[in-house]
Amino acid sequence: METPPQLINKPEKLFIDNENYKYTQTRVQATQSIHLHENRVITGFKPGKWLESYKMLRTRCLQVMDAMSWNTLAITSPTNSTGNSLTAVNLAISMAMELNRSVLLVDANFTNPSVCNLFGIKAEAGLGDYLSHDTPLNELLINPSMDRLVVLPAGKEMLNSTEMLRSPKMIRLVNELKNRYPSRIIIFDLPPLLSQADTLGFSPYVDCVLIVVEEGHTKTEELKQAAVLLKEVNVLGTIFNKATDNKIKYTAA
Repeated sequence: METPPQLINKPEKLFIDNENYKYTQTRVQATQSIHLHENRVITGFKPGKWLESYKMLRTRCLQVMDAMSWNTLAITSPTNSTGNSLTAVNLAISMAMELNRSVLLVDANFTNPSVCNLFGIKAEAGLGDYLSHDTPLNELLINPSMDRLVVLPAGKEMLNSTEMLRSPKMIRLVNELKNRYPSRIIIFDLPPLLSQADTLGFSPYVDCVLIVVEEGHTKTEELKQAAVLLKEVNVLGTIFNKATDNKIKYTAA
């Protein structure tokens, strides 16, 4: 018999002092501006077109998600190296800038976890440890010293990641996260769709999916294959990343 999942016993307590959020259960790790800048994370840059591009993407995503009462979003790509992890990080930060929102960013790419590296934070455990060893969730969450944003690292690598992401325990976790905090957006950073079965197996359990493609890298046939695989899933749109004009372009599905 499967061990019942160990979820957070109490909602996260937040005390606001001069508009600064203080986490009482979630571990806080400071990030370095120079590291964020080197990794093209928007908080490492001065206000400009990068930040505005993600704000535009955020606004368009939230308009659709709010209209449909959706709060879970998966981000993937047809193939490797398109920048979907960076897109997930920057979109999560941008959404957390909304004063009436909070964001949980889940690194569900067990083969190539990148979220913590992009922030420059260290994690000894994460989602894999929760699924495999019942590590309590509140011991795994990290706030990267940014208001209203919490990260759940990938943690333990799992050879059976496809099966674990489809397991009853994972499904219960997704439902718990969806229903506990109505104003929270949950973003899952997932592996490329055409190279691993994880994303295809997990996608039915989220409200919608964003597909990241790269200019000059993603082939039309690859995007068509991805669209066919996700035909039963709510595809929110396609992000045209690494465009030559240095702006992120979003195309609604």
